Amino acid sequence: MATQIITNLAVEIEGEGAAIVCVHGLGGSSNTWTPLLPVMQGYRVVRIDLPGSGRSANADTALSIAQMVEAVAAVCRHLGISSAHFIGHSMGTIVCQHLAIRYPQLVLSLALFGPLTCPPDAARPNIIARAAKAGSGGLPAMQEIADAIVAAATSQETRAEQPAAVALVRESVMRQSPQGYAQSCLALASAQPAAIERIGVPTLLVTGDQDGVAPVAAVKEMAARIRSSRVVVLAGCGHWPTFEKPVHCGAELNSFLRMAA
Repeated sequence: MATQIITNLAVEIEGEGAAIVCVHGLGGSSNTWTPLLPVMQGYRVVRIDLPGSGRSANADTALSIAQMVEAVAAVCRHLGISSAHFIGHSMGTIVCQHLAIRYPQLVLSLALFGPLTCPPDAARPNIIARAAKAGSGGLPAMQEIADAIVAAATSQETRAEQPAAVALVRESVMRQSPQGYAQSCLALASAQPAAIERIGVPTLLVTGDQDGVAPVAAVKEMAARIRSSRVVVLAGCGHWPTFEKPVHCGAELNSFLRMAA
């Protein structure tokens, strides 16, 4: 395993073979994907910390989904990756969808966990308010935000039975730079949907039965618009499936990659 700084982004690279590029969501990092590494053996796995997230530097200007798409594409060019399987979580699924439209030759397949095309209009003011809170409140605000996300975005079963998963979600959010997190919130709040009807590669959509960000009905609506797509609903799971249901996510990803290869 090697961590590199590529175009100001922290990128973890390991393994050999066909490329898998992993794109985390808001409050995530390369470690969003650590639980799934065992099923990605035999691939060249590239885990990117998006601008302002994880160990990557904050953006110099306001962030957008389009900038994130170009940042991921730039990492691929730097590493000589001309085609890859893309795996995304939450906001990262929006990045992956736009990437598949902007650079169709680059994308072999999509595995999207907690997927959404964009935030519903009713949620956008709350995301903007969260950006303001993080940007002005610093570390204490990030703790409050992390605790609120645990309460709202993990399942009842996870909170009751998986204290380590709760700690992972909390730490993932709390370790973000407050300013970088605020920039990412604003990028998500302004996100617009990609033309997903034009996605022509195999696509896996995984959500939890208690995921309020990517509710089952909305994910099924996405699947109806994407050719060659399949929906998996995980019982007792919220919006952080790789932490809440790592074994189930790994099994679904393993099966999907075998089919998409």
